[in-house]
Amino acid sequence: MWQLRSPSLGRSPGPVRAPEVKGPEEIACMREAGDVVAEALERAGELCRPGVRTSELDRAIEELIRRRGAEPAFKGLYGYPATICASVNEEVVHGLPGRRALREGDIIGVDVGAIVRGYHGDAARTIAVGTISPEASRLLETCREALERAIAAVGPGVRVSTLSRTIQAFVEGRGYSVVREYVGHGIGRRLHEDPQVPNFVPPDGPENDVTLRAGMAIAIEPMVNGGGAAVETLPDRWTVVTKDRTLSAHFEDTVAVTDAGREVLTARSRERR
Repeated sequence: MWQLRSPSLGRSPGPVRAPEVKGPEEIACMREAGDVVAEALERAGELCRPGVRTSELDRAIEELIRRRGAEPAFKGLYGYPATICASVNEEVVHGLPGRRALREGDIIGVDVGAIVRGYHGDAARTIAVGTISPEASRLLETCREALERAIAAVGPGVRVSTLSRTIQAFVEGRGYSVVREYVGHGIGRRLHEDPQVPNFVPPDGPENDVTLRAGMAIAIEPMVNGGGAAVETLPDRWTVVTKDRTLSAHFEDTVAVTDAGREVLTARSRERR
């Protein structure tokens, strides 16, 4: 995810660039990277059990990515020290793996990136650890469906703001909040490319709205809070948490725009749509 480009926040990743349109060979590399990411998330789902430390999860996923002949996309990026982001309960994004052991009833957002021949795949899932509360289950279901609805709206000629509006309307209609400081993004040779893909539309309308074209690739990633939308960063300078310490969920997929609609590059081959 990318910090929202906004002068009022004082966070700008650089000037807006024209979104890159990829050719078939580039999309093929991204499809391979996406398959590695999808396998890594499947493995994370198997490993996220009570008693497992987030550092153990990080090591296992790095081993899987390298065994597949890919490179971890996050490790060293902007100085980030790990292969995955492991965000537990009220942690929204960028949770640092460490000695924390998962407990029954936790939820953990696992964000994974991989690079194949210079091209990126990026996806995230929030995973239930054992049996979780009905409230947590409904939060995860809402975030997952928000992502699915946004993906279903992707196609040539569609504006990014349509995806943003789709996510925001569904999430807020279920009584939850969407995070505003962090957004989805274009993806390709760099993990974070233009366009930015917010999960909301500002009251005064979208800024730098982009019309999707076949060959573009974007990472769509709703971040949904059980309480208010406000977040803050912990003293470790990475882990972002809900300000009111309510639960948060995060789901993400890398999606290529095709002439016919879209292809989810971070789904296993049997699940692409």
